Amino acid sequence: MTRTPFDPARIEAIAFDLLTALIDSWSLWIAVAGAPALGRAWRMASLRRVTGAGTYRPYEDILREATAEVGLPPARAEALLDSWGELQPWPEAPGVLRALAGRRLAVVTNCSQRLAERAAAVTGGDFEVVMSAGARRGLQDRSARLPVRADRTAPGPGASAVRGRLGP
Repeated sequence: MTRTPFDPARIEAIAFDLLTALIDSWSLWIAVAGAPALGRAWRMASLRRVTGAGTYRPYEDILREATAEVGLPPARAEALLDSWGELQPWPEAPGVLRALAGRRLAVVTNCSQRLAERAAAVTGGDFEVVMSAGARRGLQDRSARLPVRADRTAPGPGASAVRGRLGP
């Protein structure tokens, strides 16, 4: 079997995990928790619950459960959700996204569509698709390994409404 050499020009689209690859979500969890060790434990509990959820469960519910798991008061979960717009990209992310300008870019995430759009906006990326588990129930289910097909809409100047869907 002959192996085709890697050719970046043949890449049709690039998808990123939003809350780990592009966003430094850890810093917000730590800030809201009030202590680095507690913030890291809270973020890990959230990740463990999201990736182990099986069938779709709302991200906000999972976040609240992780908050209780690490012994934080329920108000901390609400504070984190209220602070979502304060998420920041990893330092190199905006430059990488600028270098990829003109490519078809997408992000996928296990949070709700509302939270996904807020987080995607802080990266400075021009994403054709912002795909959330909230919009596409089942992304949390690791057994659902379907290809992503994006349909670009024409929402008009200044709008960012884009649809994506899973399937052939």
